[in-house]
Amino acid sequence: QVQLVESGGGLVQAGGSLRLSCAASGRTFSSYAMGWFRQAPGKEREFAAAISWSGGSTYYSDSVKGRFTISRDNAKNTVYLQMNSLNPEDTAVYYCAASNQDYGLGYEGEYDYWGQGTQVTVSS
Repeated sequence: QVQLVESGGGLVQAGGSLRLSCAASGRTFSSYAMGWFRQAPGKEREFAAAISWSGGSTYYSDSVKGRFTISRDNAKNTVYLQMNSLNPEDTAVYYCAASNQDYGLGYEGEYDYWGQGTQVTVSS
């Protein structure tokens, strides 16, 4: 069982930056691939970024590539999402998720555990 708690969301102006954190419980964090998804108001949840269990591979959606960076610190059981050059279209609830698999990380169905989400609001 893995419990995930996101933090770091908030209100930021367009062009600004935020760093989200996701702290995981349990001693097997390093065996999970991790992902960040987001859900904007009135829209379905969508993939943003993912990182393999080792941190050696990262994946991004086209909408965040070049602006967001996912990283992990297995010693701290934490995964991060550095978000730069934010725009109002990035406004959403951001969810952290853990997957037992190291492939198909762009799909919600491949994840086994989810956090409660953290709100990110970007003002114009």
